[in-house]
Amino acid sequence: MIKILMIEDDIELAEIISEYLAQFDMKVTNYDDPFIGGSVASSEDYELLILDLTLPGMDGLEICKDIRKSSDIPIIISSARSDIKDKIEAFDLGADDYLPKPYDPQELLIRIKTILKRYNKINEQGEVIVDKKAFKINTTKHQILFYNKPLQLTLGEYGLLEYLIKKNGDIVSRNEIMYNVEYISADSSKKSVDVIIGRLRNKIESDVKNPKYILSVRGLGYRLENVSQES
Repeated sequence: MIKILMIEDDIELAEIISEYLAQFDMKVTNYDDPFIGGSVASSEDYELLILDLTLPGMDGLEICKDIRKSSDIPIIISSARSDIKDKIEAFDLGADDYLPKPYDPQELLIRIKTILKRYNKINEQGEVIVDKKAFKINTTKHQILFYNKPLQLTLGEYGLLEYLIKKNGDIVSRNEIMYNVEYISADSSKKSVDVIIGRLRNKIESDVKNPKYILSVRGLGYRLENVSQES
């Protein structure tokens, strides 16, 4: 059974979602208190979080930010807030998807399955079809291995790193990344690309101040030094 955490103060909506997803072997645990829900997200073994933004006493974006400091749990934002700034900030903070309310539970189910496949939470057979020294991409599982160990990545991180790997050492600009990487909105700021690069370095580099793999090229952008294990 897939364990899903939900932080939603609309109890009726939470019950509808819980009952619907239960048909597909998904158990939803909801907290209408954002403080309790946020603390549980990092301490218990949930496979995905559905997070409302408009919550009593604490904004959902703050919860997203706090969770990302200690957890790579996939996050779907579920919100009636339609301001594009909220959506951009949510992705910048590490959310994996943004589902505007109201929505059909079937759409939520599809998005959950898609994200969990990318996180390799739903078992799926696949072959590594891109193998380039330090990094290997399994496109079927949407997984990147670093020296044969799977990286726990958000969708934005996965898309950006995959793009850098496939560019095979070429320099890529921030604009190029924003327009070519799935799950990084073309409406995002260049700073959002830098934020994701920073998160990737924290997961890959032994010394983030002197990176060995993801290199900055002054005035141009970034490139990946896909060095071999022996170097």
